[in-house]
Amino acid sequence: MATRVGVVLSGCGFQDGGEIHESVLTLLALDRAEAEIHCFAPDVDQTKVVNHLTGEASEETRNVLVESARIARGEIKPLSEANADELDALVIPGGFGAALNLSDFAVNGPQGTVDPALSKLLSDMHAQKKPIGAICIAPATVALALGSEGPTVTIGNDAGTAQAIEACGASHQNCPVDDFVVDRERKIVTTPAYMLGPSIRHVAAGIERCVAEVLSMA
Repeated sequence: MATRVGVVLSGCGFQDGGEIHESVLTLLALDRAEAEIHCFAPDVDQTKVVNHLTGEASEETRNVLVESARIARGEIKPLSEANADELDALVIPGGFGAALNLSDFAVNGPQGTVDPALSKLLSDMHAQKKPIGAICIAPATVALALGSEGPTVTIGNDAGTAQAIEACGASHQNCPVDDFVVDRERKIVTTPAYMLGPSIRHVAAGIERCVAEVLSMA
C-alpha cells in the first residue's frame, strides 16, 4: 500500500502564500516515491495579497484554498477535512503564507496562533507518532503548534527567526540549504529551502532529502 501523505499548502506565491518551487518540489519528490498525495489548504482569505511583479501590496482579496488549487491542479480539499487517521505522514511547504495564512507567526511571532484545523491536525499526527515535514518558514508554524513538546527544528541560520522559534518552546539547529534536521523522538523533519536559497537546485536538494526522511519514518 502506498504511503498516504498530506501536503498542506498556504496559497500560491512566496510573498503572500505557498512558495511555488518548494510546493512543486515537495509534490515531485513524493510522487517519485510513489506516495499517495492528499493536498489541503485552509478555506480562508489570505492575510494579505502581494503583486509578485512589483512586490507591492494589493487591495485584492484572495482565498487560500482557491489559490492553492492552482498548484494542486484542483486536486485539493479544505484543511478542515484533513484527518490524521487517514494519513501516514504530513508535509508543509514554505512561503510566507505558512506564517501568514497557516498561522500568524509572521505578525505575532511566539505570541501567535495557528489555524485551528492545522493545529488539530498537527496535534493528532504527533499524538499518533506519525512524521511531520516542514520546509522553509513552515517549521515556525510547527513550533507554534507543538512548542510545548520541545521539538528541534531548523529554518537555516537566521538568528532573529531562530530566537522567536525558541521562544515558542522549540529548539533551533542551524542547517545548510541542502541538508535537513530530524527530531527522531518527535518525528519532525525540517529543511531551510528558500530561507537560505540561493537557487532552485539548492532548495531541491534539501527538500528531496527531507521528504525521503519523512517517508522513511512513515
